[in-house]
Amino acid sequence: MDSLETLSRDTQERTFCKWLNTKLEGNGYPPMNSLVKDLSDGVRLIQLMEIMGDTSLGRYNKNPRMRVQKAENVNKALEFITSRGVKLTNIGPEDIIDGNLKLILGMIWTLVLRFTIADISEEGLSAKEGLLLWCQRKTAPYKEVDVQDFSLSWSDGLALCALIHCHRPDLIDYDKLDKTDRHRNTQLAFDVAAEYLNIPRLLEVADLCDSHRPDERSVMTYVASFFHAFSSMDQAETVSRRIEKFAELMQSIWVSRNDYERRVRAFLSALADMQDHWAAVKFTGTYTDVKEQAAKFSTYKQTTKRTWVTEKQDIATLFGNIQTKLKTYRLREYVPHPGLELIDVDDAWNGLLASEARRSRAINAQIRDIQETLRKKFAALADDFQKRLHAVSLELSAVSGPLEDQQILINEIQKRIPTLSDALATVESAEAECTAAKVEENDYTVFTCQDLEFELELVVQSIAKKISFIDNQIVSRNMTNLTPAQIEQFESTFRYFDRDETNTLNEAEMAAALASLGIVYADEDLDIIYDQLVQEYGAVTFEAFINLLVDITEDQTSPDQLREAFQGAAGNKPFVTELDLRLAHIPASAIDYLREQMPAAPNAVGEPEYDYEAWLDRAVQQDMSLSGIAVNPECIAAFQELKLGKKVKYIVFGVSQDDKEIVPIKRSTSSNYEEFLADFPQDGCRWAIYDLEYEKSGEGTRNKICMFSWAPDGAKITAKMLFASSTAALKRSLIGIAAEVQGSDHSELAFEAVVLDKVSPGN
Repeated sequence: MDSLETLSRDTQERTFCKWLNTKLEGNGYPPMNSLVKDLSDGVRLIQLMEIMGDTSLGRYNKNPRMRVQKAENVNKALEFITSRGVKLTNIGPEDIIDGNLKLILGMIWTLVLRFTIADISEEGLSAKEGLLLWCQRKTAPYKEVDVQDFSLSWSDGLALCALIHCHRPDLIDYDKLDKTDRHRNTQLAFDVAAEYLNIPRLLEVADLCDSHRPDERSVMTYVASFFHAFSSMDQAETVSRRIEKFAELMQSIWVSRNDYERRVRAFLSALADMQDHWAAVKFTGTYTDVKEQAAKFSTYKQTTKRTWVTEKQDIATLFGNIQTKLKTYRLREYVPHPGLELIDVDDAWNGLLASEARRSRAINAQIRDIQETLRKKFAALADDFQKRLHAVSLELSAVSGPLEDQQILINEIQKRIPTLSDALATVESAEAECTAAKVEENDYTVFTCQDLEFELELVVQSIAKKISFIDNQIVSRNMTNLTPAQIEQFESTFRYFDRDETNTLNEAEMAAALASLGIVYADEDLDIIYDQLVQEYGAVTFEAFINLLVDITEDQTSPDQLREAFQGAAGNKPFVTELDLRLAHIPASAIDYLREQMPAAPNAVGEPEYDYEAWLDRAVQQDMSLSGIAVNPECIAAFQELKLGKKVKYIVFGVSQDDKEIVPIKRSTSSNYEEFLADFPQDGCRWAIYDLEYEKSGEGTRNKICMFSWAPDGAKITAKMLFASSTAALKRSLIGIAAEVQGSDHSELAFEAVVLDKVSPGN
């Protein structure tokens, strides 16, 4: 079943084709059979435009064969239509050539409106509304007719019969019509209109009677023919209405004049009141006040002013309408009372705009003044804070002398930190004021609150580290029963596991530190030891940790201690004699045992010289977890190559397969930091030397050699123990390391957040 749109389009095509044919046939041209085919070459369209426009369009292709010729014809016709003030939407030459029926019908409907319906006027209404009003007025006396539209109101033929009967009652006896016979009534109206009124039959009976909803455009086109046919008969009626309209006109002009003057007075008064308000308002000097006034001013521009702009335009339009009506009827021009003319309105408006500009400048100037004051206030506070902080840093770096004196000085410096924190809070408050005032730059200082907070944190950390260092040095100085190597090893182990740099270990950190030294306790024993240390020292400090290790190792003889003992007995010779052993008061039984076990070689006089070094290497199983392992010379050579040659970007070190020495396992020239991180496995410990290149603010590109210590959680505990005890040996062997970074996860080695911050703090 055809859709309503398709049926409507078919009706329009037939109606519009017949309407155009009336134009063509009336001027001696043959009729069209198909809009799509007959309009496609542009010839008929040009002929129609010449007829409707009563002019010649000039030369055109009367027998076009090629598409371009057809396009030229169609384009000429469309340009003519546009030149007559007819607006065509979404249609071009290709649409007509290609037979786009929907767009063609839309174009023809536009022509119908322009040349048939546009000039219809009824009681001030024009076009469609005027035609509808004309139909309603003419059919009002007929009770069976109720014209509300140009569709269903015409489906029974009675409206058409009523129009004919109203103007020519001699042609149709309306009272004798069978009001229920829709088809006969419609057919009668078509026949009478065509025969006696010269109104062409544009529609079929079925288009009105059998359609679910008759096509509005087709009905309007046909009904417009009735309007034009009967327009001459309405002259008498027009005369009678002329007086009525004139009276109504004069009354409307009187009402409009009063309305105009009332609105002008109110408008001028409102403008004056607003300017008086602006002149009276004062600033309090605070950013909150000026922003509140700026917000009110912005609201005024978005609301009140826009209302006034509309009112000003409406007043001008009203005045113009009054004058137009007067000129239309050749009446005397309206002159408002003094002070109420449009020029007075314009002058008042220009005065408002000038006041508005002054108001805007005043607000902006106030904002700038406040912002400048806030900039200077923040700069003064920030610079003063930085100077105080710098002074503390200088004092901290200048601390020297006996450890106890240094300890007193550092503690005094630490007591001043709360005062600095309070000063920083004042700086933060000033920065908050700047932020609220939208101060985004400050040429009076280079510091931000974040910079100062960071520097203060560094000073606090430096003080804490200095205190911890001095405390640890005091502890180390007093540990006479440990060798320097042991003290250094224990201290490096403590620092490694003191991840939060508080100079204390929690129970888990203490357990890990002891395990890295090869000392493992059951959980119950570890709990007891930890509780005892906390009870005695308040926390597991460095002193507590060292004393614990002294208690653990004081009855043990380390390989280093054995070597030192033999060196003392031998007088620092690489060999020892029986006489040396006797002079050292070693029991005879022990001397006999040593003579049997140590390899010997005779000297020049035949006395045996015993090689205690070789014997110790063979006889004493060194505890690798306590003494660490050796550094292979290749590590030092590779490091020198990186330092001097600058060809190698980084070196990765690891423990040899026999766990006896540290060896280089990779050299790389790649500067890709992510590739560097990929060389740190999740299940093994590594050291690395990285030639770090970075930008330092105001100084350009800089390089620093960094040492990375990698001990992931996934590594075996024995590997971590060996790794922790050997780090110091590797670091001592590589002279020239500028910074050290430790990590157990890749996030702890992030370039920007961690590494660069350690290399160049505050950059």
